[in-house]
This record gives sequence, structure tokens and C-alpha cells, in this order.
Amino acid sequence: MKYFVFFLILGTLYLSACRDNNYASSPDISLQFSTDSVVFDTVFSGIGSATRRFKVYNPADKKIRISEIRLAKGNASKYRLNIDGLPVNKLNDVEIAGKDSMYIFVEVTINTNEDMLLEQDSIIFLTNGNYQDIKLLAWGQDVHFINAQIVGTDTWTNDKPYLIYNSMLVDTNQTLTLEAGTHLYFHRGSRMYVAGTLIINGTLEEPAVLEGDRLEYMYFDVPGQWNGIWLMNGSKHNNFNYAEIKNAIIGIQVDTLADLNIPTLTISNSKIEHHSYAGIYAQGTTVTAFNTLIADCGYYALALTIGGSYEFYHCTIANYWQNTFRDYPSVVLNNYYEYEGQALIRPIDKALFTNCIIYGNKKTELIIDKHPDGNLNYTFDHCLIKISDDTGRDENNFIDVIYNQDPLFVNTDNYNYELDTLSPAVDKANINYINSYPAKLSTDIKGFERLLNQKADIGAFERENN
Repeated sequence: MKYFVFFLILGTLYLSACRDNNYASSPDISLQFSTDSVVFDTVFSGIGSATRRFKVYNPADKKIRISEIRLAKGNASKYRLNIDGLPVNKLNDVEIAGKDSMYIFVEVTINTNEDMLLEQDSIIFLTNGNYQDIKLLAWGQDVHFINAQIVGTDTWTNDKPYLIYNSMLVDTNQTLTLEAGTHLYFHRGSRMYVAGTLIINGTLEEPAVLEGDRLEYMYFDVPGQWNGIWLMNGSKHNNFNYAEIKNAIIGIQVDTLADLNIPTLTISNSKIEHHSYAGIYAQGTTVTAFNTLIADCGYYALALTIGGSYEFYHCTIANYWQNTFRDYPSVVLNNYYEYEGQALIRPIDKALFTNCIIYGNKKTELIIDKHPDGNLNYTFDHCLIKISDDTGRDENNFIDVIYNQDPLFVNTDNYNYELDTLSPAVDKANINYINSYPAKLSTDIKGFERLLNQKADIGAFERENN
């Protein structure tokens, strides 16, 4: 019996030694990482961050045992980990096979009353007696938090950003004013509903910005991050100046049943870009636009449908959408809709485009969808348009139009729609409209004087060397 026990102990020690030999246990062997730090862009106070990840590599031929992985601040940390599929902030005896790797995912939530707060921590790895770490850094931003809220008459300033979570509503007969530099971030699926009036008082130096709440650089031109602005039935006297509206499904939806004698929307010196469906989608309403850029939209840049009254002066409508296949023109005019097999007529009393560019990467960027039993009164005066012969247009309504000539934008890949020196749009504008609306049109979208040489360019941007 004594011999049996002796050999049992000996065998156990041997097997244990064999198991230990299967691990890379030298203190000279260190883990390798895909990064030395995990950095979060600005994180809104009280709202969890996006998820970051990095890889942990075992460079040895044998498997390695990590004795401990943990957050340096422990339970006091603002960060959260998921270690190789386990949602824990500390884990012992983690094994990685030879020449293999694993993922660690990191999130952070910061609560701060400070305008900006730097939150630091690190992830500690203990392997074969060696300590290694990955630095964690995040900037917390205090915000005005708007959550499924009905807003009355109020003025929002640029003291700190506004985060709209689960949408918001400007109530009937109430006016919300956004002052210069005001920044609104919208969480995914959120929308600004306006039953009353929205006034945007941006400036050239400090535009008001409305966009999605993903602040990482890779999201700056990603469409569909929020639902957009909806000027609802009964909304009136909305006035946007120096607004930047970005990354929504529909940038501005202007609803039906407006009184054509009361303007629903006047927009000036603004940029409406990177929307997955449309930049402006108007239905039987009134829109007047000056010096405005509408660009990079998945279906329409500008849809003027089921009637209304519209005026566009010195606007650039440029659609070089490349995210998916685009099967629709940038601009569509329409005076009817189908209901139970019947065409219901809604006349467009006016659709005036003067000194505008309508161009993009489709064969045609303008469609006139006119029902013969209704009025669709349109005029394109001194415009540059990409258009094919089958658009249903009446040539009498096109005055001194430049057809199908590339406007030679500076760089469409970088969304720079200023004009190159050799652009056919240079000096081709009808300056009578500028003289008619000097307060709106004497300068371009960048504040540059239009009539320095007594001529002006077509579009929202004036060549600065004119």
C-alpha cells in the first residue's frame, strides 16, 4: 500500500510538471497588444459611450496564462470591460493559445457637471510576474439633456450642447430660437418635431449645428444617424440662417396643408448634407431658400411634391452619393399623388430656381413629374443643370440655362462644392435677382461679396478671385 501511495504522488507531480511545461512561463515573454491606449472621443454626461475594442496577442509558441486582468481603479472605475466574451471588470487565469489572440471590449459612462472632464484609467495585465497596462482616456461633456420633451417658447444658447434623446416637440404656437453656435446632438431614432416655429440665428463664424450624437471622426459623413427636422402641419414662419443640418434620414421635412400665403420655411446660408433619404422633402408647402447647399443624399437632395410654392436663389444642389446605388434624381417636382387608383391633383403654383446649380453623378438630376390635369408652374433662370431629354420639361420654362456642363467643383470627394477657376458657372448669374434681394444675396454662403466685378457666379459659392 505504501508503494501505491508513493507512485500515486510521484505520478501526480509528474503530470503537474508536464502541464506546467505546456505553458510559456518565462518572465521574458510579454503580451502584445493591438494598441497601447484606448481613447474615446467626447462622451456625453450620463450617456454610455460607443464600444471600443483591442486585441491581446500571445507571441509564444506555447499557450500562456494571464494571472490577472483588471481595471486599475477597480469598482470605482467609470469603465466597463468584456474580456473574451465575459462581461467582467476583473478576471483571473485567462489562457491564450500559442500564437493566438483574444478581444477585450471597453465602454465608459461619465457623469459630470463640468464642461469637459478627462477620465483616465488603465487595464492591468499580470503575466509570468510581469505587469503591463493599456491606458484608458475619455473626455466627458456636460449637456442639456432633452428626453422626449415638449418645448415651449424658449431660447437655446451655446453655453453647452443639447442632447436630444427619444425626440422632442416644439409645441403649437410656441417658438424655439437657436442662437449662434448652438449645437444639437440627436440620438439614433430621434427627431425634432416642430408644430410651432423654429428660428435658427446662426452666423458665418458660429453656425448652429444639428447632427447625430456619434462624435467619432469616422461618423462625420455617415447618413441616417437620426431622423431629422419635421416641420409639421400648421408650423409656420420657420426661419433658418447659417444652419448646418447633417447626417439624418431626412434633413428637413416640410409638411402639407400649409397656407401658401404664410411661409413655412425660409432658409439662408445653410448646409444640408449627408442624409440617407432626402435633404429637403416638401409636401404642398412653401419654401424659400437663399445661398444654401444641399448635398450627398441617398434618394433626393430636394423633393418638392404634391403642390406648393417654392423659390430657390443661388443654391447649389450637388449629389455625388456613393454609399449605395442611387436610382433617383437630385431634384423632383410633382403636382399629384395616387390614392386608391386615382390621381389627386395638388398644383405647384410656383417653382422658381434662379442662379442655381443642380448636378451630380446620375444621368439626369432633374425630373418634372407633372400630371397634365394640373398646374406645375416652374422656371429655371440662369441655372446650370444636368438633365436628359426625357425629363418632361418645357423648354419655354428654361431661361439661359447651361445644360450638362460639369460645374468643376473643387473636390466632390471632400464635399467641397466651391467653384474651380475654369467653372462654366463663373460670371454667369443673373444679377437682377441679387439687386432685388440685396440683404439675402449680396454675399455668398461664405460671406464673400458677389458683385465685386459687377458679375456673379451661379450657385451658393462665389469664386473669391473674381
